[in-house]
Amino acid sequence: MRRPHNGDGFGIGYYTEPKLGPEPCIFTSTTPAWNCVNLQRIASKTASHLIFAHVRATTEGSLSDDNCHPFYHGSLMWMHNGGLGGWKHIKRPLGQRLADKWYLGVQGGTDSEWAFALYLDTLERMGYNPTCPPKTGFGPSVLRQAMLKTITQINDFIAEIPKGVVEKEHVDTRSLLNFAITDGHSVVCTRYVSSRTDEAASLYYSSGTTWEDKSTKGEYQMDRRDKGADIVLVASEPLTFERESWVTVPTNSTLTIHKQTVMVHPIIDEYYSYNPYHRRSSQFAQDKGLVTNEKGTVNGTNPKMTPGIPIRKTSNLSSSLHDTLTSTLTPSMHAPSASPALTPSNENIPPRVSSPFSDIRNLSLQNLSSRDSSKPQQQGNTKKKRKSLSAIDPPQVVHPVQEPEPDSPPPRNYGDPLKIAQYFPELN
Repeated sequence: MRRPHNGDGFGIGYYTEPKLGPEPCIFTSTTPAWNCVNLQRIASKTASHLIFAHVRATTEGSLSDDNCHPFYHGSLMWMHNGGLGGWKHIKRPLGQRLADKWYLGVQGGTDSEWAFALYLDTLERMGYNPTCPPKTGFGPSVLRQAMLKTITQINDFIAEIPKGVVEKEHVDTRSLLNFAITDGHSVVCTRYVSSRTDEAASLYYSSGTTWEDKSTKGEYQMDRRDKGADIVLVASEPLTFERESWVTVPTNSTLTIHKQTVMVHPIIDEYYSYNPYHRRSSQFAQDKGLVTNEKGTVNGTNPKMTPGIPIRKTSNLSSSLHDTLTSTLTPSMHAPSASPALTPSNENIPPRVSSPFSDIRNLSLQNLSSRDSSKPQQQGNTKKKRKSLSAIDPPQVVHPVQEPEPDSPPPRNYGDPLKIAQYFPELN
C-alpha cells in the first residue's frame, strides 16, 4: 500500500536566464515537501518562465535524492506519475536497447528514470542530439513524436513477456504513463494507460492571465481577464477549489504547450477506442494510490465528428436554412478556404439563382402590395402554412394573378410551391 500523501521526497526544476546556459536548475530532497523550510525560502524568491515540480510516493527505487524527480539531461527535464507494467520483466530488455551513454547515465533505481533514458535514446535514433539542443528547442512536434515512440517501445517490451510467465507469476502488464518532458521552450505531457477498460491517472490544465493569492493565505486562483493565456498550469489534481477553472485531459492523450498555446491530441493505438460512449474503470489507478476523477468519461472521438463541437441530429431543413443564412450574411464562410467546422453539412442542394430568403421576402412584399383592400384581412393563412409544414405537404400559397404588360418580361413566379420547396428538401 502506498501512503496517502506523497511524502517520499520532492523535486523542482526551473530554467534561468539564457546567459547561465540552457540546462535547468534542479533542487531535490527526500524530506516531505511540506516539512522543508528551504523549499519555502527558495520558492518565495525564485522566478522562472517554466517550472517543473514533483512530489514523490515510492513504487520503484529507494528513498534517495537520485530517485527524486525531475530528471534532466542537457536542456531536457522529465517527470513521471505512474508505473511501467511488468517492470522487473522488461528492465533487462529495455536496458539492452539503450546506447551505452544512456545506459550508464542512469543514476537511480526508478522505472521513471529508465523510461527517461529510453526517451533520450529514442530522440537520438530520430536524428536529434539530446546533449546539444537547438537554441530555440527541439520543437513541440519532435518532443511529441519521441514521446509516442517511447510509449510504443514500452508496450512492445511488455508484449514480449512470455504468456506462461504472465500467468504463472500473475504479472500485471498494465502501465500508467503520465509523462512530462520539456526542453525549456515546449512542454509535452501524456495521460495514458495501456488498457482498453481502465482509466488513467488524472491530469488537468488551467490557463489564464493571472495566478494570484487572493487571501494572502496561499489560496491562489487563476483569473482570465482577456482571451489570452499568459499562464498555463498542468497538475495531476486541481490546485484550487474553482473546479471550473480546470480542464480534464482525456485518457490516452497528449497535452502539448508551446508559446502558451495548449493542444490536446489522442494517442491512437491498440488501447484507443473510437466509441464516444466508451467507459473505463478507475479501480486500477486507485489501487495504485493514484487519483481518477472521471464519472463516465467519454474516451475517444469518432473520426467523423469534429472535436469540441457538440453532436446533435439536424434535419435537412435546418441545414438548408443554415446554408442560406450563412451565404446571405457571411458569404466568405463558403470560400474554399473556409474551415469545415464552420460550413454546413454536405447536402445535394440545387444551385441557387437567388437566396430563398429573398424570394420569401419578395413573396411577402408582393402579397402585401397586391392584397385586395376590399376583403377583410384573414389570419388563417399562417395557420394553414404551419399545418401544411407539420404534415410534410407543400405549402399552399395563394397569390393574385397579374395581367402582364405587352412589352414587359414575364412575371416572377412568386409563391410557386415547387420553387420554394426546392430549398426545403423535407417538403418534397
